[in-house]
Amino acid sequence: MHSFASFDYSEVASPCYLLEESLLRKNLELIKSVKEAAGIEIILAFKSFALWKTFPIIREYIPFSTASSLSEARLAFEEMGNKAHTYAPAYTDSEFDTIASCSSHITFNSLTQYQRFKDRAAKQGISCGLRVNPEFSDVETDLYNPCAPGSRFGVTANDLGNTLPEGIEGLHFHTLCESDSYDLMRTLEVIEKRFSHLLKQVKWVNMGGGHLMTKAGYDTNHLIELLKSFKLRYPHLKVILEPGSAFTWRSGVLVSTVEDIVTNHGIHTAILNVSFACHMPDCLEMPYKPIIISANPHNEGKHTYRMGGNSCLSGDYIGTWCFDKPLNIGDKIVFEDMIHYTTVKTTMFNGVSHPSIAIRHLNGEIETLREFSYDDYKSRMD
Repeated sequence: MHSFASFDYSEVASPCYLLEESLLRKNLELIKSVKEAAGIEIILAFKSFALWKTFPIIREYIPFSTASSLSEARLAFEEMGNKAHTYAPAYTDSEFDTIASCSSHITFNSLTQYQRFKDRAAKQGISCGLRVNPEFSDVETDLYNPCAPGSRFGVTANDLGNTLPEGIEGLHFHTLCESDSYDLMRTLEVIEKRFSHLLKQVKWVNMGGGHLMTKAGYDTNHLIELLKSFKLRYPHLKVILEPGSAFTWRSGVLVSTVEDIVTNHGIHTAILNVSFACHMPDCLEMPYKPIIISANPHNEGKHTYRMGGNSCLSGDYIGTWCFDKPLNIGDKIVFEDMIHYTTVKTTMFNGVSHPSIAIRHLNGEIETLREFSYDDYKSRMD
C-alpha cells in the first residue's frame, strides 16, 4: 500500500491540495479493468471530483462523465469532450435546453418533471431515464442516505405501476455511499423484486454512485461476477455505474501549517491555515476523523492536540491526535485522502485563504494547477 508519509512535504507550499498522478492512474487502471471484465460502462461523477485540468489523464481510461447541474453538464461537454449522463432533482425552464445540448442521457427525478420536459428532450435526441427509489439502502448516515423515509429522490414502485411512460428508455437508482459490492448485491435484490418488470421495458440501467471499488479490501471479483450475473438476466440492458470517490480515493493530501497553539481547560488546539468547514467539509458533515501523517490516530502518545480551523465558526475543529513530539508554529500538518469531495465542496466563508491545487507528476515534478486570490472571493459577490 502507498504511504503518503514516504514523501517530504516540507517544501510544498501551504495550504495546498496535492494530487498524486501515480495514485490517480492506479485507481483509473483498476476502474477500467472492472469496466472491461464486467462488460459495463463506468463514468466519472463530477460531484466528487471535477478538476478538469486532469481530464486528459482520465480520458486515457474513462471517456464519459455524469453531471448534476448545468455547470457540470457544460464541463462534461467542453472539457471532458463528451456529452454527459445528467441527473438533477429538478430542471428549470431557463436551463433545460442548454443542459440537453450538453447531455446524451437525462434522468428525471419525478414523473411530473418528465412530463414537463419530455418534448424538449426529444427534440434534442436525448435518451430519457427515470430515477426510481427502491426504499432500501445500507447507508447509515442520514445526510447521505438517498432512500431514507421521506426522501425527495426518485419514484417508488407503488407510484409507477406496471408500465413506464412512453419515451422512458432507462432507469436510474442510487442507494450507496462509499459502499462495497455486497451492499450493491442487497440493493439489486430489492431492485429486481420491485422493478424487474420495468427493467424489461428499458434499454439501460444506471446503478448510480457509491461503488468504492478502489478501497483496500474491496472485492472487485465479486463486483464483476455480480454485474455479469445481472447482465445474463437482462441481456438487453446497458449497465452504467457512476462512482465518484473511487476515482480519487487516497490519491492525494491537503498540506497545512500550524499558525498558533492555544490552550483552554487543558485542551491544546493547533490553529491551522486551513478550515474544516471551508476546505474539508465532509469531516464535519459525515462526520469522520481524517488521518494526519506523523500523528497517532488512536490517541496514543505524549503530546495531544486538537486541530482547529481558521474560520470564525465555533465548531471548526476536529480532534484529537497524538504526536511523539510537541507541535510548533510553522510545522506542517498533512491530512491524507483529501482529494475526493474537497475542492468541489469548498466555500469562501469568512474569505479565508483558499488552498492552491497541485499535482505531482510521475517524474516527481509538482505542477500548480490553480492558485486563488482576493479576486476569486470578490468576484463571487459581484
